[in-house]
Amino acid sequence: MRLDDFDPNINVEDQRGQGGGGFGGGGGGLLFGLLPMIGSRFGCGGIVVVLIVMALFGGLGGLGNLGGMLGGGSSAPTGATRKAGTDTTSSCTLTPESKAACNAFSSADHTWEAIFAKSGQQFVAPKLVFFGGNGQSGCGAAQSAMGPFYCPTDQGIYLDTSFFAELANRFGAKGDFAQDYVIAHEFGHHIQKLLGTNEQVQRAQRQGSETEGNAMSVRLELQADCYAGVWANANKTRLEPGDIEEGMTAAQAIGDDTLQKQSQGRVVPDSFTHGTSAQRQSWLKRGLDSGDPAQCDTFSGAI
Repeated sequence: MRLDDFDPNINVEDQRGQGGGGFGGGGGGLLFGLLPMIGSRFGCGGIVVVLIVMALFGGLGGLGNLGGMLGGGSSAPTGATRKAGTDTTSSCTLTPESKAACNAFSSADHTWEAIFAKSGQQFVAPKLVFFGGNGQSGCGAAQSAMGPFYCPTDQGIYLDTSFFAELANRFGAKGDFAQDYVIAHEFGHHIQKLLGTNEQVQRAQRQGSETEGNAMSVRLELQADCYAGVWANANKTRLEPGDIEEGMTAAQAIGDDTLQKQSQGRVVPDSFTHGTSAQRQSWLKRGLDSGDPAQCDTFSGAI
């Protein structure tokens, strides 16, 4: 995908090179329960915290941290960068992976600002936070094993860039668009925060059973996939041959059913928190084809 270089005015923080972050105020990853290996569901601000056991990507689980686009178990990436940048430019150019993340984040930032302006809604930009191995978010500890995640408390997208290698090598989701999809998915969780969707889901989860909470998490994650597609549609002139296939491959690789089959040899639908491979591909494609956020209503009818 031919993205412009990042806008130096985007909000970027860099925790790389800092000591590990302890647990504070309940953390939560996009993976909450998603990953058969180490799904985590942290609840920010009094939300349930659930660590399952062996993880892959982080997951939203609807609670605490929002966001992981993956739903399976992932080992903690290795070789995290220990050096940190001192400003947006130095942080974003620290490594090729950092620049790719900043380019995608900046593109999503400008895209959604324009979409909100068109509909007369107020847009507030999130921040992109780099960390290496361990860090700290407004939702608690940030750890590589959680995968990329969004924390609604401080409106931050947290990323250990070594995850991109995990995505390509372990899950076979290679290519720049697969990486962009990760950032766009997390940005989708920020859109849910701005629209109040996340808060509504959290309230419903607090009142329901664990199975019901997981089902709500699936709908939240699939909507973030659809929003990622909306972003890609708005930038379709920048797509290159093979990009869409890269995105579909990534969506297929991180479906709950696919990850559970790989990690435990069986599928447990009631434990799904991100959706099946087919569902993730379907909702990403819906956003890609329509370019309309209104078509991303995963909370009405069947998914």
